[in-house]
Amino acid sequence: MPHRPTRPVRPYPSSSDPTDEEILAPIAGLFQNSHDARRTARDLLEVFGGIDGLRRASMRELTSVDGIGPATAACIHAAFLLGRRSLEVVRERLGPYRGARDVFEYLQPEVNGLEKEHFYAMLLDSKNRLLREDLVSVGTLTASLVHPREVFRSAIRDAAASIIVAHNHPSGDPTPSAEDLEITARLRKAGELIGIPLLDHVIIGAGTYVSLAERGKLRGGS
Repeated sequence: MPHRPTRPVRPYPSSSDPTDEEILAPIAGLFQNSHDARRTARDLLEVFGGIDGLRRASMRELTSVDGIGPATAACIHAAFLLGRRSLEVVRERLGPYRGARDVFEYLQPEVNGLEKEHFYAMLLDSKNRLLREDLVSVGTLTASLVHPREVFRSAIRDAAASIIVAHNHPSGDPTPSAEDLEITARLRKAGELIGIPLLDHVIIGAGTYVSLAERGKLRGGS
């Protein structure tokens, strides 16, 4: 008979971004001890190919994994449902995308104080509403790190109508670098070929931002 652990599963660290396994382990550990929870979380991610595959798994598929009973499977489904509901609230609050300031106000609280560059792809539907936000890369931007394949992968899978990319400058100065302009040009051309246009590249600094669309850097031939 499933039992509650005699000691709580260690929560994931709050000082850094938790891994998928660390996020999943407390849910998997509701009816297991903490050691088994980490192993079960790892098994789930391996069986379903990561979080996205796990999100799509049925109750029967979940309970086929060793250590996952109906109660734990129901908790996993509930967690994804809560995530979807919270995203719907965010979408409702944001409304249709109107310009670079919307991107700045949405991401600035998230990137404020970060010591590394974080590059995001924001997927929009046909009414310019946010479908999802993807963290594409972390670290100093290079053309190899921010490859069109990585940026547009989710956009293609989720049938996005367009995308906006954004990243922070830890220095606080949002002035675009030569690398920023090169990446923007490559992504613009890739978007045109794929049929998912790049609407803007927003660079976020300390309390300010630069829109490359507003600067005319997303026009053909620029």
